Amino acid sequence: MKRIISVVGAVIEQEDNILCALRSPSMSLPLHWEFPGGKIQEGEKPEEALVREINEELGCTIEVKRKIVETNEDNDNTTINLSTFFSEIKTGTPLAFEHDKIQWIHKRELNSLKWAPADIPTVEFITKYM
Repeated sequence: MKRIISVVGAVIEQEDNILCALRSPSMSLPLHWEFPGGKIQEGEKPEEALVREINEELGCTIEVKRKIVETNEDNDNTTINLSTFFSEIKTGTPLAFEHDKIQWIHKRELNSLKWAPADIPTVEFITKYM
């Protein structure tokens, strides 16, 4: 039976640009782009996990707005269950503490990046509906 890992990602928009994070060479799926976020800890609500993860990864505080997409990505022994949320920076300036780099990318250019598979449905939603 596959292990399910529940994770969350933040879609942070600023003037038609979306904050994207490049996974470091030491992470799984190295040098793939993703929406910043991370694993939900036991007992956490997804929104709480996202606020905590963004604070840890980017050093800023966000307000989680609304859910965008929930997707499952099957790997060998695990299923990644990713929920993405529109979010807004409340305090701080994002810095790449865990990723190789972070970058503001215009939403029309999101498809030009090499995305982690679980993030692709969110990219498709953004490019189609925003």
